[in-house]
Amino acid sequence: MKIKQQDYNNVTVVELHGEFVEEYSKMFEDNINELLSKGKAGIVIDVSKMPFIDSRGLEGLLWLKDACHKKRCQLKITGLDQNFSKILEITRLDKAFDKYAELSEAVKSFT
Repeated sequence: MKIKQQDYNNVTVVELHGEFVEEYSKMFEDNINELLSKGKAGIVIDVSKMPFIDSRGLEGLLWLKDACHKKRCQLKITGLDQNFSKILEITRLDKAFDKYAELSEAVKSFT
């Protein structure tokens, strides 16, 4: 998995490229911890280029939600395909995240 970041004022878009599986969870958490240390107001996770997520990847997203809450940083997710949306629904995590169909909508929601 690759992680790309782009800043839009006080919001950072984090693009996840590739499969989010256990072997990448530490890299993800390290990357996010560094980002949160900068005091961003918001993070948008773009999963449009993430074809698969395993249970450890879901744990990583839940960890991110908690970490954002502790830092008073808002979290949004965008780019969910039908499969990922179904995974969130089956695991009852669909209500846990603020989801947006389009990246631009997610970024604009911070203003």
